[in-house]
Amino acid sequence: MNYLDIGILDEDGTEKSLRDVVLGRWTVLYFYPKDNTPGCTTEAKEFTELLGEFEKLGFQVIGVSRDSPKSHVRFREKHGLRVRLISDPNAELHRALGAWGKKKRYGREYEGAIRSTFILNPEGEIVWEKRNVRAKGHAAKVLEEAKRLISGEG
Repeated sequence: MNYLDIGILDEDGTEKSLRDVVLGRWTVLYFYPKDNTPGCTTEAKEFTELLGEFEKLGFQVIGVSRDSPKSHVRFREKHGLRVRLISDPNAELHRALGAWGKKKRYGREYEGAIRSTFILNPEGEIVWEKRNVRAKGHAAKVLEEAKRLISGEG
């Protein structure tokens, strides 16, 4: 299945395909492990702070996690987030884009979300990707990449 055909839940709980959400616009799609955890909150706040600059370039910024739409609403309200958050409850989109896999914490191995970011062009094609990113400072790096792509240097 093409990743654009994978079903996601929008913030209001409506099921849509990724295609419905991204086609026609440049999109930053960033995957994060869990709402309201320190790294994920830092990343979401930094993307929110830079959202105006992304929008000036014609980009939308969308965060993706397995959390429910209700959790996303609470996360946005608690931290004043303005980025759109979508749910991938079964990690189907995570897996399709390689944002899911083996992780290690305190010597224990488990499967989970791999903090990853993708830039999609208006046709929905991935034109840039980065996996295993550090949350702090990441949004600014993605903004620089977005500027480079828009200026035609990509």
